[in-house]
Amino acid sequence: MRAQPFTRPTIVAANELLAEAIRSHTQINKMVLRLGLEAEIPDDTSLGIEKKCDRLGRTILDRALVPVETLDGRFSLAEAFVREAVSLAEQSSSSIRQRDLLRGLARDGYVVVWGEWRAPPKLRAALPEEVDLPAADDEVRELLKRFGFTVPLRHLDQAIEAHTRGDWEAANAQLRTFLEGLFNDIARSIDPSRAARLQEGINMRQMLADNSIEFLAIDRKEWTADGRSYIEGLFKMLHTDGSHPGLSDEDHCTFRLHVVLVTARTFLRRLQQGRLSSLPPG
Repeated sequence: MRAQPFTRPTIVAANELLAEAIRSHTQINKMVLRLGLEAEIPDDTSLGIEKKCDRLGRTILDRALVPVETLDGRFSLAEAFVREAVSLAEQSSSSIRQRDLLRGLARDGYVVVWGEWRAPPKLRAALPEEVDLPAADDEVRELLKRFGFTVPLRHLDQAIEAHTRGDWEAANAQLRTFLEGLFNDIARSIDPSRAARLQEGINMRQMLADNSIEFLAIDRKEWTADGRSYIEGLFKMLHTDGSHPGLSDEDHCTFRLHVVLVTARTFLRRLQQGRLSSLPPG
């Protein structure tokens, strides 16, 4: 069984869609039975449907990692619950709650595959399990807090909030600002006096690639003098306009979010390892 693949906002969005889509006590009672929670949620009408959904959501959040057997395999309780909610989604629906769930799933690296011939929709990972975006998000936040990088953390929070409400242009702008602030803070963390003499941005990143520091690897094309490196290519991509109508912009904004999270995790881990290796033994 994998670690928890969904963030709390996605689980909450699944519960809200559930509350909207469930029509009868029988329907929610069967779901509760499939999830193995019949001891916690009564099958009679002593609780209304809305209250049953509320209790179910709270139970899921409290026991998110508890394993449960389903017809599709063994999952965490939270994943089994999200899959149940996805099965209630409708391809042509205009539901705001369904929209919020689909956006949450996209941020977590999942897509919904719509069934044919009235078959229920299915959940599918859009990225390899090794990427593990919810874990990457958690780790990036934890490392930002540990290093005291509060400004980049604030920009990351604003990017995710903008993505949640569908403001793609604002999300794209905040992602670029987050990544630039991250490298600025890394430079200040490694050599504060030298960083203080430089302008923020490209000069800071150049400093991180210098022979005396070598935080950015030239031999792996993370940084090159001609601006054709991975880092500068990523910044150029993040700088392009991103606010236009249509699903393609949502997809591209989500793609940017994924790339930035994985990139930030890589370099924050490197900074952490560098600090640990510089400590005296014992």
